[in-house]
Amino acid sequence: MKTLVCTTPGTLAYSAAAMPALTRGHAIIKIRRIGICGTDLHAFEGTQPYFEYPRILGHELAGELVDFDDAPGFQKGEAVTFIPYFNCGVCIACRSGKPNCCTKMQVCGVHVDGGMAEYLTVPSSALVHGGSLSYDALALVEPFAIGAHAVRRAGIQPDEQVLVVGAGPIGLGIMELARIAGATVMAMDINEARLAFCKEKLAVPYIIHATAHDVREQLSEMTNGDMPAVVMDATGSQQAIQSSFQYMAHGARYVLVGLQKGEVCFSHPEFHKREATLMSSRNATREDFNKVISSMENGLIDPEAYITHRVSFDQVQHDFNSWLKPETGVIKAMVELE
Repeated sequence: MKTLVCTTPGTLAYSAAAMPALTRGHAIIKIRRIGICGTDLHAFEGTQPYFEYPRILGHELAGELVDFDDAPGFQKGEAVTFIPYFNCGVCIACRSGKPNCCTKMQVCGVHVDGGMAEYLTVPSSALVHGGSLSYDALALVEPFAIGAHAVRRAGIQPDEQVLVVGAGPIGLGIMELARIAGATVMAMDINEARLAFCKEKLAVPYIIHATAHDVREQLSEMTNGDMPAVVMDATGSQQAIQSSFQYMAHGARYVLVGLQKGEVCFSHPEFHKREATLMSSRNATREDFNKVISSMENGLIDPEAYITHRVSFDQVQHDFNSWLKPETGVIKAMVELE
């Protein structure tokens, strides 16, 4: 079968690999769609933590289930996606119901080879039924599940004012799930096109350009002087993460969804006087996947609105570098395999 390997930062190469063989407790998926995510782009750039080369990228996947062992309830030929965070099942996180932050986590396309291939084998326990969703929608379930998990971590309540910093695909998913939770959403980014997408496609009521000189004043006005009750970072930018501490209301929760390599520094007195809560949100769980699939099936999320670029598997090597450029206008690039 054909694969696409990130051999070193900045280099992708097509390669031939043996077809996966069915093994105990695993399933084989014929890949039909691959969504390109920030993890893939950062790995290509050489800025992704927890990463080693060479690696086959890709974990936003949908395909046809062609064979499996020990997957009760599944049928050959059905459309599926899967939870791409392979956990050990026995560590303290797994025993505590948090397999998304397993101490021995193996993320598909990061720690182990991913889905930029014609076929992929995954643990049968990771399979997720596609229901009535298209392959396009199924390939977008995982990034929305990241948002669903972050919103659940934050404990967002109806009518709370939520600031989402970063309007990339993960940030957009957070906005959607926060809206579904009943929050009033504010979007912040440095990219005018992304902010326009938030306003025009997602109907986000409050838009803020991150480089404005009066960001705090704008937030204060939007919240009647309270400031946001929840701040969610989806940038993975050290500068953005540290700047956002100043945007919290007293009693606020700050959730770090984006990931960067350095340290996070903030004023202890300013944080302490707010009795603020700082937390991270990593990956997602089956509960989050089910929440997203249900939301898509009920028309609360329109996944097609996010797909701005489509390419065949044979075009990915040629087009990939362009998706790093803001002027390309990519929200979500979708790779199609037939």
